[in-house]
Amino acid sequence: MIELAIMIEGQNGLNWHRWQRIVPWVEDLGFAGLFRSDHFTNGNPPDLDSLELWISLTWLADHTRRIEFGPLVSPVSFRHPVFTARMASAVDDLSGGRLRLGLGAGWQEREHQNFGFDLLDLPKRFFRLQEGLEVITSLLRNDNPLTFEGKYFKLSEAVILPRPNHPGGPPIIIGGNGTRLSLPLAARYADEWNAVFTTPPVFQKLNQRLDNLLEKNNRRTASVRRSLMTNLTFGRNELELESKLHGRSKTEMRARGLIVGTASEITDQIGELASVGVQRVMLQWLDLDDLDGLEAFADSVLPQFKGN
Repeated sequence: MIELAIMIEGQNGLNWHRWQRIVPWVEDLGFAGLFRSDHFTNGNPPDLDSLELWISLTWLADHTRRIEFGPLVSPVSFRHPVFTARMASAVDDLSGGRLRLGLGAGWQEREHQNFGFDLLDLPKRFFRLQEGLEVITSLLRNDNPLTFEGKYFKLSEAVILPRPNHPGGPPIIIGGNGTRLSLPLAARYADEWNAVFTTPPVFQKLNQRLDNLLEKNNRRTASVRRSLMTNLTFGRNELELESKLHGRSKTEMRARGLIVGTASEITDQIGELASVGVQRVMLQWLDLDDLDGLEAFADSVLPQFKGN
């Protein structure tokens, strides 16, 4: 069964007013989850409101009862893995075990420059991510104190207390389509792999590549959930859809892995994703004020996947 969740860009004008409207709306409409990015600002001006990630997730954990949630993704480039592990454990406990911890290397140059964080070149960035994953997974999954001597992170007899209520802490999501860096890390550390902006044929190939890597790591292929994050452009009818496309081609957008169309068209596209092994789709909803559109999407599309 494929699940549908919503993903929003936190740097795209998110503030408390919008967050406190969106969160209960997503839960009440019946979506499986709500995920959000972790950024200080946009890649290009103008700067917009950007509600702090972990504070917003703490509020969500205490004001919802059903949906899964988490960052897509929280970078180790500006969040020390010890703090991430501590916050994730606490927020997961507060929610009753509904957090899904998305982790990444960091990528957006502007926010790192503006706020004084070292992004590093790509190989070093992913080496730092691997160290961060080792620290986070060890702190969450192992009750014994951790001593770690890395290039970027150093710990001595470190232990998180209280221990996570959920054995091993929240499931870890690693995103990315890269076969050289992202997939090997997912095969080693992830409970869920999240592909991004890709088509069903490409996802199928990457999925098989992940299966092969999991087998080499002596892990069951079924032990890692498969999900996809991509942009959604939805119209109640063709006229509304055309107004949202702003002259863009539906065919070209779909060829880039985006989901676009009316309810029946989108249902077909999601069905194609399910047929190649996608278990959950995080649908990027960019207009944070268009809750009526989100409700129309839920009413027309979600019933097609209930009980599949």
